[in-house]
Parts: sequence; C-alpha cells; structure tokens
Amino acid sequence: MVSLRVRVCGAVWLVLVSFGVCLGQDGAAPSVGEPGFFARWAEFYKMDWKTVAVDPSAPPSPSAPRRGLPQPLDSPPFPSADWSYGGSPTIGEADGNTYPLMTAINGAKSRTKVYGWVQPTVNYSTSSESNAPLANNLYPNRLEMNQFVLYVERLPDSVQREHVDWGFHLTALYGTDYRYTTDKGYFSSQLLVHDRQYGFDPSLEYLDVYVPHVREGMNIRIGRFISIPGIEAQLSPNNYFSTHSLLYGIDPFTDTGVLFTVQATKQWVVQAGLTAGHDIAPWAKGAKPSATVCGSYTTASVNDNFYLCANGINDGKYGYNNLQQYDGTWYHRFSKTLHMATEAYLMYERDVPSLGGTLATELGGNGALCRAGVQSCLAPEYAFVSYLNKELSPHTFVGVRGDFLNDKKGQSIGFNTAYTETTLTVSHWVGTTVQIRPEIRFDHAWDRNAYDQGTTQNQFTLATDLIFHF
Repeated sequence: MVSLRVRVCGAVWLVLVSFGVCLGQDGAAPSVGEPGFFARWAEFYKMDWKTVAVDPSAPPSPSAPRRGLPQPLDSPPFPSADWSYGGSPTIGEADGNTYPLMTAINGAKSRTKVYGWVQPTVNYSTSSESNAPLANNLYPNRLEMNQFVLYVERLPDSVQREHVDWGFHLTALYGTDYRYTTDKGYFSSQLLVHDRQYGFDPSLEYLDVYVPHVREGMNIRIGRFISIPGIEAQLSPNNYFSTHSLLYGIDPFTDTGVLFTVQATKQWVVQAGLTAGHDIAPWAKGAKPSATVCGSYTTASVNDNFYLCANGINDGKYGYNNLQQYDGTWYHRFSKTLHMATEAYLMYERDVPSLGGTLATELGGNGALCRAGVQSCLAPEYAFVSYLNKELSPHTFVGVRGDFLNDKKGQSIGFNTAYTETTLTVSHWVGTTVQIRPEIRFDHAWDRNAYDQGTTQNQFTLATDLIFHF
C-alpha cells in the first residue's frame, strides 16, 4: 500500500505540486511513514477541538503585525475583531488566518489560500408556505443547505509601506442562499426564470491592488464585491446571527465595478467608487453607472465607530434593483465584552410602475402599490436595526436584535406595511472551526397580513445553523 501511494503521488505530482496535496510540508516528495493529506487535515481538527488548560501567568501569544488603532473586539467569538468597513481588506492588518485545508495541503505556508465552509440549517416556523421576508431561511419547517462555499484568495500585504502589493478573491457559492446574492447577468436565469430552490453563484470575484504611499495606504478593488454599507454581509461567518434582519433582507447585495479605499489617518477611512448599479452585471440590460461615496471614523479609544455611505447613486429611475441607498452605521463598545451595532437607511426608486397600471415591470423586479389612477410613483423604504452583543467566554456570546422596516409602497416585499422583528441568539464556537447559532425570533406586520403569503400578521420561528469551516 505504501508503494502504491508513492506511485500515485508521483503520477500526479506535476498537477498538484503548487498545492502540495501529495507532498510534505517542505514541498518534497513524501517519505515512507510521513502523515498524508487526510491525516494532516484530521490532525488540524483534533488539535483545534482539544481542550487545553490556559495558564493565566503565561505570556500572551504574539499577534499578527498591525498598523493603526488596536482591535476593539475578540474574534472569536465575534465575527470580526474590527469595526468593519466594506470593499477592502482592513488596511494595516496582516493576514494571520490559518485554515484546516491549507494546513493539510502545504502547512499553511502560501499566501494564496483555499478554504470555505458548509452551512446546513434547520427551522421550525408557524408559517407553512414561506418564511418571507425572513432571510435566509426562506423555506419553513425543513432542513436545508444554505451555503456550501469555496474561497480562493490572496490578501495584499498592507502592513508594509515599501511597495505596491496585490491580492485577489474568487468565490463559489452553492445552496439556497444563492437567491440572495444573484446578480442579473451572472447565471441569473436560475432564479429570475426558473426560481430554483438550490443554485450556484460566483458571488465575489475581484482583484485588490494596495498602494502604500497614498496617505496611510490605499486599496483599489476591481470586480464584483459585496455592496459595502452596513453591519451584515451575505457570507454566513461574517454575521452575528444565523438569520438576517429585515433591513438587510431587501437592501443591495453585490456590486460590480471599481472601489478606492484610503486610510486617510489612523481614525479616518474614505471610499469612492463607480459600479454598474446594484445586483447587476455591467453587460446586462439595465446596468447604469452608479457612484458610491463613504466615510468611516473611529474614535481614538476605539469605543465608537461611525460609517456613512451614499451607495449606488444615479438618476434613481426604475430599473432592475436600481435602489438609491443612504446608509449610516454606529458601533459602540461599552466594554471589551459588551457592544452594540446600530444601522439605519433610506432607499428609494423613482417612476416605479404601478401594479394597477399598464406599465411593464422588469424581469425579477417588482412594481409598487401606487395610489389609484397613476401609472408610476416614488417607492421608498426606510429601516432601522440594533444589535446588543455580550461575550460570555472566548467561544460564546449572546445577542439580541431589534429591527424595523417600512416598505411604504410594497415594492421590496409585496405588501405596503411596516414590519418589526426581535431575535435572541446564542453563538458558540467549537475551537475555531465549528460554529453553532440557535435563535428564537418573532416577526410582526403592523398594517395588514403580510406573512405566509399574506395570510397572517405574525410569524414565530426557531432555527439554528451549523457552520463547519474547512
């Protein structure tokens, strides 16, 4: 068996040498008795899940190199240690992440990394047909695969100030959550034509160029990236909770274009970009040049961060998800273990076809519940969400979320009503590779029946996900 393994590895050595699947950690051909790829992979999880007593008198482990302000939070258990901004790696922070798959491949020695996760979920709901507008557990009372995600990425080195550096990111997402990242023009017929339960989406595909001598550093992102404002993101490990707020469930998800992010000072980050509009490829019908401008300010104590964005701004006329978004986020840290995150926005489209009129709507786009006798109208929505999160241990936090959304003309959800939701969650990590997030949630529509396809005003759900990182 040993000789057969050596022959097989030799036959595919030229194909797999860059990843080191059949190689030892030093890149050489494996010797007899050296742990193989799957043994190294399993050993990572064994050590990650092993409970080790911590000596309080021992010196802390060295942290990754960093410029700028200190990190305000612990991660884990929180999804990020920084007050985050979108559209760029954190400038001045090294990539200190180690992943099970890369450790098995080449001892985690390369800057290009391959990793991802699997996220099954299960939910119980008082609704029977649909949980909408709850995202992302759209289908009630079932077990499903929300996300199976593979990343290939290289982060630019933005700690150093000597030379231009570069990075890239490629994403493959499969699962029920593809419907929330789908862009018109990127395999979008799966959703817009066929409304499939499961689908594939190349959610993020971009190049990063880091320029060190513009202020404290500048990152230029070119390609398709997450729409940058807000607390939440579509990829599951980047969120506090398993499900999303009502606010996030209807706002833009990804944009394609170019975005400049400048670390102007240690406390100020400014951003400006040009995209094809929200959730649409530049080559798709309905794409429009759209501007994004943002500013992020963090206090010297790192106890507060304010992030304001005008996102995807153009003439605002009705088109495929041509939302004009004005968004503000405030993070406040009461202590190292207790913080809140609050977001509010106003969004709108102009000249949206009335559902009672004769104007046609876009494929995949909604009309508005305009007043009687008009062919089109302004369709606004505004929303507010706040999180309060308490760290209980290095592996666990509890959180509560309150959320308000007013879909004034029903364009986003289909019912012109105000909504609220309240969610309580416990997030627990096993090591750094498995995360479990059970939650209890209550939703209410204030003006009319808007849940379970318009049959009830209330919805109660119990849900949990499990994120297994590889």
